[in-house]
Amino acid sequence: MEPVRIVKGTGVPLGRSDVDTDQIIPSDWLKKVERTGFGAGLFSEWREDPDFVLNDSRYQGATILITGPNFGTGSSREHAVWAIMDYGFKAVVSPRFADIFRNNCTKNGLIPVQVPPEIGEALLRTVEADPALEITIDVERRLISAPAAGIECKFPLDDATRERFLQGLDDIGITLQHEAEIAAYEATRPAWLPSTKHTAA
Repeated sequence: MEPVRIVKGTGVPLGRSDVDTDQIIPSDWLKKVERTGFGAGLFSEWREDPDFVLNDSRYQGATILITGPNFGTGSSREHAVWAIMDYGFKAVVSPRFADIFRNNCTKNGLIPVQVPPEIGEALLRTVEADPALEITIDVERRLISAPAAGIECKFPLDDATRERFLQGLDDIGITLQHEAEIAAYEATRPAWLPSTKHTAA
């Protein structure tokens, strides 16, 4: 997981509420065993519609997905987050996230930016009118802003999660911060305790 301090870029306005994980990445894509390549399946059923927003060339290269409320409901599949990130998004903005989806975001490096409904609506409408609008998400200050539109808002991010992003730490990285203590324990632990070390037959 790479450190994330500032995300600056344009947005894609997905003005839909209650978007579930099966709509984000349909179940047909869950046969893949690696984490890469899911971007091609992001909203794949909706992308069959030529008028779907991801098919609009004005939003190509955008790094921030702006959505309606209650985003990421449904199953707990991490593939939804992998697909969003593999497509090129670094943050998702919504008035409300499903808890499991939000948790999956923070563990994989995708910033969930929760904003009040009126800010979410203002961002959607402004980006629809101006696809080139620059949006800045400051993880350290927990602030989203679009100065050209007069939009600025704090967003919730607990201290531990904020440090995850700033330091680029996933669960394994957090564990490895205690590598010396783990090694010291393993060097002195009784031999009769169960071990994950492979022994020859």
